[in-house]
Amino acid sequence: MRRRVKITGIGPVTPAGIGREAFYRGINESVSRIRAIDRFDPAAGPFVGAEVVDFDLGEFAPNENPKRMPRHTQFALAGTILALRDANLSVADLRNKSPLIITGTTMMDCESVSKTIEMVAKKGPRFGLVSSVNQALAVAIPDKISKYIGTPSRILAVQTACCSGLDSIGQGAEQIATNQTDFVICGGSEAPLYYHPMLELAMAELAPQSDEEPAKICRPFDLWRTTGVIGEGACMFILEPEESPRPGYAFVSGYGSANDYSDQIGSGWVDSIKIALANAQCAPQEIDYISAWGPGHREIDYKEAYSLKAAFGDLLESIPVSSIKGAVGSAMAAAGAMQVASAVLSLQRGVIPPTVNWETPDPGCPLSLSGSLRYMNITTALVNGHGISGSNSSIVLNKA
Repeated sequence: MRRRVKITGIGPVTPAGIGREAFYRGINESVSRIRAIDRFDPAAGPFVGAEVVDFDLGEFAPNENPKRMPRHTQFALAGTILALRDANLSVADLRNKSPLIITGTTMMDCESVSKTIEMVAKKGPRFGLVSSVNQALAVAIPDKISKYIGTPSRILAVQTACCSGLDSIGQGAEQIATNQTDFVICGGSEAPLYYHPMLELAMAELAPQSDEEPAKICRPFDLWRTTGVIGEGACMFILEPEESPRPGYAFVSGYGSANDYSDQIGSGWVDSIKIALANAQCAPQEIDYISAWGPGHREIDYKEAYSLKAAFGDLLESIPVSSIKGAVGSAMAAAGAMQVASAVLSLQRGVIPPTVNWETPDPGCPLSLSGSLRYMNITTALVNGHGISGSNSSIVLNKA
């Protein structure tokens, strides 16, 4: 018998706010947190991004040394601590649970790798840093969480580009549904706002090449959109079976993933949506809200709208859709996890966040969008994700 899986704790560390309530307030404001970044070599041109400001690991784990921990690991650890607190759990409460810890991350620790390369180039091979090998690994993130908790646990690192966060949640839910574990810590974390890879992302036209009016650059599904904007942060969750004594925010009812065919962007999206709906035993007409990937990229937004139309047909006209990327940018693996947190709170409170900077409808993206808050009683939501490697993921959530 498959078990129902519920989310009992949410731990956001985002440009819109840190912690559940701060995130909820921030994501529902019609405000963009995207700003110019001026700490990189100006000769490379302008850079913009959505940063997590005023983050201090010491507020969450005062005995940990942030100088010995990559920024994405710090985000994930803080998000885990927040999620545990939100579920009214302490580290001591986990000693008999043997948790499964799954994190999704797209990029390695770009800071330590870049610094090591620069140091060796300047001073010679004796100045390589052995620590950068361990810190740079994606699996170092769940490993750090496991060590912090200090109890026997299984760890898994998911690397499916920008879908990694969604996939970690989907994989964690499947483990509980099939009775392989009773407790999962999962989510996505990312800290890519360094000279590398920001330089290369801009060259690939996946990040802006202008910092003029940075807060207005990311325009999901808008007719005048150009490209997406990179963000950072994390969002972690506690997953448990339905019979857990803790109250749940929502149920993770379905999950699907599929790759694009050849080089056709988003061509696997319809498959991931249909698999998630089938996995949830949910008919298309039961979806009453869609948290779209919508990075504000001219082609990717169009492909997502096309895929949603193919999956939902005429039903799509009446389903409210939103993208949070105009507010917080695209934090790669953490982006889908942030969307899940936002969608869960929408289900619980009946508030759909605005699609910040959406002003001029694009006939090629015929979606029910709004630049303002919408108050609606919704019970079933679809969350969409897409990765630059051609990965696509979708999750179905039900109101608890």
